[in-house]
Amino acid sequence: MVSDMSTSGLDTDSFEAIASLAYRESGLQLVSEKAPIIQSRLRHRLKALGFSNYGEYVALVSSEQGENERRQMISALTTNVSHFFREKHHFDILVNELMPQLINQVRTGQSLRVWSAGCSNGQEAYSIAMSLLERYPELANLDFKILATDIDPKVISFGKNGCYPEHLVSGVPRPFLQKYFEQKVSDGEKSFTAGSNLKSLVTFNELNLLADWPMRQTMDAIFCRNVVIYFDHTTQKALWPRFYRQLANHGLLFLGHSERISQPEASSFINCGPTTYRPSEPLIHQRR
Repeated sequence: MVSDMSTSGLDTDSFEAIASLAYRESGLQLVSEKAPIIQSRLRHRLKALGFSNYGEYVALVSSEQGENERRQMISALTTNVSHFFREKHHFDILVNELMPQLINQVRTGQSLRVWSAGCSNGQEAYSIAMSLLERYPELANLDFKILATDIDPKVISFGKNGCYPEHLVSGVPRPFLQKYFEQKVSDGEKSFTAGSNLKSLVTFNELNLLADWPMRQTMDAIFCRNVVIYFDHTTQKALWPRFYRQLANHGLLFLGHSERISQPEASSFINCGPTTYRPSEPLIHQRR
């Protein structure tokens, strides 16, 4: 096979195989109406591998030897759209409503943990860090960490690097750019790299929400926004109790603007703001 060989279209059997595999691996729902988009997103993978048709590609990603390519496939199929301070009201709730309950405890040595689940290119995690540091600058020297996870290894690498072209920082107030980012100019193009004051607070890790979660410590806040919208009801239903157990008793779960916790799963959570939820009943959690 040669890499410049033309690629045939995505046939029905291959689409159904890819859709089934994507659902099993990551919970993604791929409907037949999206087949042209799926074909477009995967075409470059076929060319990179030297395949001339999607049947050959399906054979690889369905095999034991295709584990790495399955990760590449999910990366190609996922949508990574985000920007700094997206849905700002959630950051306001975090700073103005949750933190006043916790700051004195954190000042006396207890931990503060926030999870950005489905962090995309890292804008959400860095927005959390900036929001909290602006109100509570002492957090830089306290036990405060943000965990940023995503199924896509490419965006995890991007977030770790923390370098954003100028058009991606349009949502960052200019004083924040000056305070928290380092500006560079290369070939006439500006870029902004998150400074050590932000990077030191954020840990980026690859994580599939449908797989095991390695975190042993409960979270004071979980941002999982514009992620579960891509999952069907069965997958969402399995996630809600896991988020419930991962939250501290006082913790908050933030969802995207078009996402809701449906009944009867909502009985475990109380809506306490715009797509903002807290556990309805305390669990036996010990903050560490």
